[in-house]
Amino acid sequence: MDFTVVGSGPNGANPHHEAGDRVIRHGDMVVLDFGGLKHEYGSDISRTVHVGEPTAEEQRVHDIVREAQQAGFAAVRPGAACQDVDRAARAVITEFGYGDRFIHRTGHGIGVTTHEPPYMVEGEEQPLVPGMCFSVEPGVYLPGRFGVRIEDIVTVTEDGGRRLNNAPRELAIVE
Repeated sequence: MDFTVVGSGPNGANPHHEAGDRVIRHGDMVVLDFGGLKHEYGSDISRTVHVGEPTAEEQRVHDIVREAQQAGFAAVRPGAACQDVDRAARAVITEFGYGDRFIHRTGHGIGVTTHEPPYMVEGEEQPLVPGMCFSVEPGVYLPGRFGVRIEDIVTVTEDGGRRLNNAPRELAIVE
């Protein structure tokens, strides 16, 4: 492991929350982000779980982020610009009224380090090429309340993209 981020409840509204003394509670959304190196190559994954039954809003925000993550993944193809992945994911979140709460880039390159160029962000015109690997990790962050992020590592193939993470993207409910 290179890093672990666990942001529960209002701490999940900070995309890069650092450990504190808050204890996970029933009713919390919990953002989990793990990364590290294996065989000298980086890996990174984020999922959001809920402790107990989520509210309708929490479920809705998670569904929006999942749809945005799928849209970003669907934009992956040789010749597309890195910013096209960001635009696709961001468009979904903006359409549902949370555009101002998506406060980080959609993704980052991954290879011999866990975070490296190129970045999936507006203004990054570098074209995607087969073999390139990067994260697709949109999120919505509601200050003082909760956050949601879903992240997979994707590789560009000759005809699109392939996810390298196979964990379910649905909202997991834990007790």
